[in-house]
Amino acid sequence: METWKEQPTTMSTALTRNPAAATRRTLSAPLAYALAASVVGVALFGSATPSPLYETYRELWGFSPVVLTLVYATYAFGVLTSLILAGRISDEVGRRPVLLAALGALLAATVAFMLADSLAWLFVARGIQGLATGLALSAASAALLDLHPRRDPTGVGLTNGVVSAGGLGLGVLVSAVFVQLLPAPRVLPYVALFVLVAIAFAGALRMPEPVEPRTRLRLTPQRPSVPSAVRGPFLLAALGVISSWSIGGLFLALGPQLSAVLLDTTNHLVSGISVFALAASGSLAQVAFGRTAPWVGAAGGSIALSAGLLLIVLSASTESSVLLLTGSVIGGAGFGVAFLGALRALSVAIPPDQRAAVMSAFYVVAYASLSLPAILAGVFVTPLGLESTFEIFGSVVGALALVVAFEAWRTRPRAEELAAGRGGEPRRAAPAVSRACTESAADTA
Repeated sequence: METWKEQPTTMSTALTRNPAAATRRTLSAPLAYALAASVVGVALFGSATPSPLYETYRELWGFSPVVLTLVYATYAFGVLTSLILAGRISDEVGRRPVLLAALGALLAATVAFMLADSLAWLFVARGIQGLATGLALSAASAALLDLHPRRDPTGVGLTNGVVSAGGLGLGVLVSAVFVQLLPAPRVLPYVALFVLVAIAFAGALRMPEPVEPRTRLRLTPQRPSVPSAVRGPFLLAALGVISSWSIGGLFLALGPQLSAVLLDTTNHLVSGISVFALAASGSLAQVAFGRTAPWVGAAGGSIALSAGLLLIVLSASTESSVLLLTGSVIGGAGFGVAFLGALRALSVAIPPDQRAAVMSAFYVVAYASLSLPAILAGVFVTPLGLESTFEIFGSVVGALALVVAFEAWRTRPRAEELAAGRGGEPRRAAPAVSRACTESAADTA
């Protein structure tokens, strides 16, 4: 397994060269790693928090499903803009200042949600939240690669995958509980989110800086980039995240509405159960299969994802709540394992000084995958109807998942490459995708 010996600057060296950082009380390396993971989880928790409230907003302010789609598009555009223009900035100025800026902006967005009394406030809050989430995800994901105690890319991929799926699922579930059971439903979910972000911000104040800042903070456009040596594993990771996060976007857009129809309920908690089932099974499957070879996870997870989507499509056409919940669990497990397999293959291959840039490019693909299905589904659900929209989009994503499974199988390491990996470094002639898969496969042997 690769151990990332070529660090641009070790944490101790960075602290030595920065006396102010050396005298400031900082978190230990394990706590700093946990903090970086929590930022990923909290950012995605926040992105899902408004979902159970959208119907309330629609009834209160009387806007159409198309306008609701525009609200979601504002958030997605904010994330993608942040990732494209400033995603790699933490490679240059350091992880800590970028995390502090991102978390501070998330706090401001959460306050805007609390104060929202019109549709305009909702657009502003979602836009700020999107910009802050993009910064947080790129910097925190890069920090995970810097701060892992054993520099283990397998462990980093597992952590990132679990907190990503867990954050989305818990964001929907906790918000639905607050909306259904507690007073002030348009305020209290965001109070809970504010507390979580504030805790993360306090932790970031004491976070050690894992890289030496090379420039001062300048908010200039910086496109995420993918080095040529990483393009093979990045392609597999991109295909995996497209198929896996597309189902997440589809469920965030239509999952609660489909659950409400099939379960014949207006209860926000019950109608959000399919989204939670999808995310929870994804997290659990990642824990259970976190040490399988990346190509096996990407292929097997994509097949399970496709099978789960088939059941969900059938549930829409037959109006079966049992098929919906079963498909959510199976599809969610496939979503989690496919995403993890793709992410692990990428994590092991990223050059140390380009981690934020590559992870930003990865999350650009991820959020495009999460956003476009949700936006398109919101546009087409009115003319086509809920069932037809779910059938069309679910079938397309399921077919894409099978393409990912085939690509993962096609790029699997050969037997001699696995043998070389067990004995030490894989052969230099091995392609980047195969090299990443070989290293992780050898780690599990």
